[in-house]
Amino acid sequence: MNRVLRAVTTGVLVLSPAVLSACSAGQVAQTATQDRDIRGGQANVGDIHLRTASTAYPQSGLYESGGDARLLVAIANSGTADDVLTDISGEGFESVEIVDPTSEEEAPTEITVPAGQNVYVGEGGPTVTLVGLTEELTPGQSLEVTMTFQDAGEVTLPVLIGTPSLDLPRGEGFDFHGGEE
Repeated sequence: MNRVLRAVTTGVLVLSPAVLSACSAGQVAQTATQDRDIRGGQANVGDIHLRTASTAYPQSGLYESGGDARLLVAIANSGTADDVLTDISGEGFESVEIVDPTSEEEAPTEITVPAGQNVYVGEGGPTVTLVGLTEELTPGQSLEVTMTFQDAGEVTLPVLIGTPSLDLPRGEGFDFHGGEE
């Protein structure tokens, strides 16, 4: 009887990795088709792919109504022809200000996205400022922003209000005991 028990135990131990690996869902896992929106909004329109759309972190911890926010977004063009970002609009701000160091215009109103390349708005490339925010905004909130491209068309995406890139100092902790010793 002892040999039978050992044989069964050995068989279970030998076969359990194969059985357990069958539980792995592989490429049909639910998570294989989900895109985590950790760092910002994303959208696709035609050959244009927008990723990590957010604002810079507001240094005071919030954007005041009437203030400005710097837009951060990666724009990828997977097409074979250049496309041009011709308009940025939304209900949460009054206007947009573009500064593009590669543009020959003094006050550019468009951003060219070369074929097969990426443009990083707000990080080493052109900068876009959302001017005249219509309400107070804090990290965790978002603005709906519509971007219009000359060839790809129009797309609306959430632009998340930026979070700090470093840990911030915390204030004094709350005493839940109300001074009880």
